[in-house]
Formats: sequence, structure tokens, C-alpha cells
Amino acid sequence: MTEAGTTGQGRRTQAERDAITVEIGYALCSAAFAAAVVFGAVAGPALLFSLPGTVERLLVGAGLVLAPVLFTVRVVSVLLRFGRSAGRSAAQLDRPDQPDQPSQPGRTRPDS
Repeated sequence: MTEAGTTGQGRRTQAERDAITVEIGYALCSAAFAAAVVFGAVAGPALLFSLPGTVERLLVGAGLVLAPVLFTVRVVSVLLRFGRSAGRSAAQLDRPDQPDQPSQPGRTRPDS
């Protein structure tokens, strides 16, 4: 039996390791950006304008709660989606006779 996301020999190729590294970097960067935008949208008015103390604390607190939650959800969703697509690609490698796309009857030339 092989581990999920590995080739038939049980070892990842350099291309697979590179793809995982790029995907982790994308997940972290996009999550940090999304969290910063949400924090700025929620807590920004409290930091820019003079608001009553309670409202200011509430907005900053909400931003401090929502930003890490969004960061975590974004990282997990990107990596899970990548894991599913990588598993699907590995399954297609096991069945080389299966085309990536269904055939299109009646189209015999690339320019038709």
C-alpha cells in the first residue's frame, strides 16, 4: 500500500515536492493577504476615526478574532483542494489509457 499523494514507488519526485512547496507558499501568502484585508476592513474604522471607546474595542477585537480564523480556514482549504487534485492526478497516472478530457465527436482537426 502507498501513502496518499505519493507515486507507486512510495517516494515523491522533485516535481511533486516543488509543487507542494509552491502550494504551501501560495496558501500562506494568500491567507495572510486575506486576513490583512479582513482585519483592515473590520478594525480600520476604529483605527482611523475617533469612535467611542466601546465601539473601538469591539471593532479591533472582532478584527483580531476574524483575521486568524480566516487565515486558518484559507490555508486549510487551499491545501485540501491541492491534496484532492494531486490525488486525482496520481490516479490518472495509474490509468494511462484514460484521456484527461472526454472526446469531442465530429472534431477531427485542431482548427475546426
